[in-house]
Amino acid sequence: MLTRLKAKSERKLAKQICNVVLDHFEKQYSRELGDAWNTVRDILTSPSCWQYAVLLNRFNYPFELEKDLRLKGYHSLFQGSLPYYPKSMKCYLSRTPHIMPSERHQIGNLKKYYLLNAASLLPVLALELRHGEKILDLCAAPGGKSIALLQCAYPGYLHCNEYDSLRLRWLRQTLESFIPQPLVNVIKVSELDGREMGDAQPETFDKVLVDAPCSNDRSWLFSSDSQKAACRISQRRNLPVLQIELLRSAIKALRPGGLLVYSTCTLSKAENQDVISEVLNSCNNIMPVDIKEMARACSQDFTFAPTGQECGLLVIPDKGKAWGPMYVAKLKKSQTT
Repeated sequence: MLTRLKAKSERKLAKQICNVVLDHFEKQYSRELGDAWNTVRDILTSPSCWQYAVLLNRFNYPFELEKDLRLKGYHSLFQGSLPYYPKSMKCYLSRTPHIMPSERHQIGNLKKYYLLNAASLLPVLALELRHGEKILDLCAAPGGKSIALLQCAYPGYLHCNEYDSLRLRWLRQTLESFIPQPLVNVIKVSELDGREMGDAQPETFDKVLVDAPCSNDRSWLFSSDSQKAACRISQRRNLPVLQIELLRSAIKALRPGGLLVYSTCTLSKAENQDVISEVLNSCNNIMPVDIKEMARACSQDFTFAPTGQECGLLVIPDKGKAWGPMYVAKLKKSQTT
């Protein structure tokens, strides 16, 4: 079994880098990140360096696995240094690349853990979730962040939305694999264009997560079809328009005084800082929230690039901390006067 898994992971590591994408990234990111791009590029183009965190499922808690992870040198994320880090969320990291096998989906059996890029938990934690809140995950597939949300708190209502029908199936299966039946009753899954959510459910939610469609830097670098990759690159400039529209819709769906977190898995300034700046400049009912405390609390596990924004963080892959890319921005809707 282990031999088969090893062979499978080696085949995965042998994927070819798409030079069309790499050349494009080289021009843009060497300009935006400066010297840091050299290290980031080396890690993004070397899957053997990639790391995977293990998020334990509190609804089928794997006590034996937790002991085993500790024996193997894994440590828990944040280790209690973030004031609003929920005790119910347990995520273990290794400082060295070590890939655990994924669990298979079995109807009726809840999975014990979820493998993910540890940086993808930062948007979830930034929401500062509390029990009983109404939460919207606007672009929810494949479901990892929805699963993480439910490790933090028991929501009064969780709305998971995904516009893409294929990804929606993936989202449903993820929820079914991790969430017990009683909790499913407080979760709604929908297939709405996220740009319409604000009009459909105005001022409904206490917390909103917009994990927006973006240039997925890691996967784009390994595009197997160079023509498709070139098409993606040419259409890339349209993404910020969509991202801004999704954010405006999310702001409408957020109640006054509520928190909104925007995230992407790209390094691109046009899809990160520029999107947030445009929204802050054009929406008079939304304010930036200082997020620097989070960066300080987890600097031992993540490397951050400067964003020029107090409300925005950018995790960049680094040696021994191969997490990211992940951009996180935190906003608050002003109270009505």
